[in-house]
Amino acid sequence: MHGQVVQPTGLLQYLIPIVVIGIVFSLRARSMMRVRPLRLNQMWIVPAIYLAIVVANFVAQPPSAQGWIVAAVALAIGAAIGWQRGRMMQIHVDPDTHALSQKGSPLAILFLLAIILVKSFAQNEGRSLGFDVMLVTDGALALALGTFTMTRVEMYLRAKRMLEEARA
Repeated sequence: MHGQVVQPTGLLQYLIPIVVIGIVFSLRARSMMRVRPLRLNQMWIVPAIYLAIVVANFVAQPPSAQGWIVAAVALAIGAAIGWQRGRMMQIHVDPDTHALSQKGSPLAILFLLAIILVKSFAQNEGRSLGFDVMLVTDGALALALGTFTMTRVEMYLRAKRMLEEARA
């Protein structure tokens, strides 16, 4: 048995990732539900980092023609999802100091969890169902990029508008 890796089988193969995702999301949900400062000048950072990751992946393994189509469609779907997710985020403006703050929405957390579960299912079960795993990966990267970017664009535009109204 020296050097052999034992893989979990049956129910454990599915249960372990679900438990890990559940723990991570419960911890993330607790932190998202706290009121945190919202800095308009830093909202571009997460989309820029993720864009760099997506570009690096696409440069290292360029999508096929079909992969580019899947990525473009997924980017558009991700943008729509991100806009909705951004709308679910609570933004507050302190009337005295005009300081912006944000608080995550439980719906936004569940929304993100659903996307991750669908992506995980497609990647894990995709081969047995005949999915092209690279197409699923290209689509998932583009979907996440659209989601992260448009969440922050929507929040930025709404927070800027709210700040201008508070100052008027």
